[in-house]
Amino acid sequence: MEHDGRGGRGAAWTAWPRERIGRPAASSNAASGRVVVGWFPRSRRGLAMGIRQMAQPLGVTVAALTVPWIAAGHGTSAALILPLVFNAVLAVLCGLGLVNPPRTPSRGGSASGPNPYRAGSFLLRIHAVSVLLVVPQFTLSTFGLVWLIADVGLDSVSAGAAVSIAQVVGAFGRIAVGVWSDRLGSRVRLLRWVAVAAAVTMGLAAATDVASLRAAAVAAFVIATIVSVADNGLAFTSVAEAAGPRWSGKALGAQNTGQFIAASGVGPAVGALVTVLGYPLAFCLVAAAPLAAIPLVPPRDVHAEQC
Repeated sequence: MEHDGRGGRGAAWTAWPRERIGRPAASSNAASGRVVVGWFPRSRRGLAMGIRQMAQPLGVTVAALTVPWIAAGHGTSAALILPLVFNAVLAVLCGLGLVNPPRTPSRGGSASGPNPYRAGSFLLRIHAVSVLLVVPQFTLSTFGLVWLIADVGLDSVSAGAAVSIAQVVGAFGRIAVGVWSDRLGSRVRLLRWVAVAAAVTMGLAAATDVASLRAAAVAAFVIATIVSVADNGLAFTSVAEAAGPRWSGKALGAQNTGQFIAASGVGPAVGALVTVLGYPLAFCLVAAAPLAAIPLVPPRDVHAEQC
């Protein structure tokens, strides 16, 4: 949950929509992911999923730039008109342009096909890795702005600019990582590298804070933010490919549920660590999550039949 550091109406508005509105809206994640995986060949899914994953941070950026401004000038009810209009237009466009990907008949005659969770530990390991990699992502998105102002010493405008730059670059970085995974021919190998980079960049952010290196701290924050969101498309695509077309919806739903449950605990847990230990030590402890994820990344990709 993000705050502007001043409390009052602005902080309440920032927090309320994300917790009350954002979670139900997240139900579109699994459905849209299944559509992408169903229609795109394996060699181009990383690119397609990266474009899809880019939509969320760009949407957050648009909301951050428009909704508080409308709410301040015209009230909360007026601010809700913007997402209402966007969702109404997109609902019509989806109804006109989206078609379910084709399904081939199951060999065993079952409507859902064999359970991929019984075939091995791949899906459970990807779920666990994603849960652990959520920790640095939500730590930076929740506390990054406050850290830049309170500890690094930036003014609010400069700190806000750093956060915006990190979000925009991170959004396009998801596409780059997706293309990279297509060319590499592996999602999990790149996912392991992202986990290593997440641990290193969180430690780097802590080190720049201790050394009072303002410019280096800003750079470390931007890089860490970009890295922290790079795993989402990789894991999402891996889950859908391993689950297959008949189980991808269920598996992607489980993937999102695990991530959101973990994300809901990041705010209070990391907030308590910051209060007791300060930001540098808290960031070092957060770095332990991606470190723990590294050995959990499966050694090779798994692809279901007909996927």
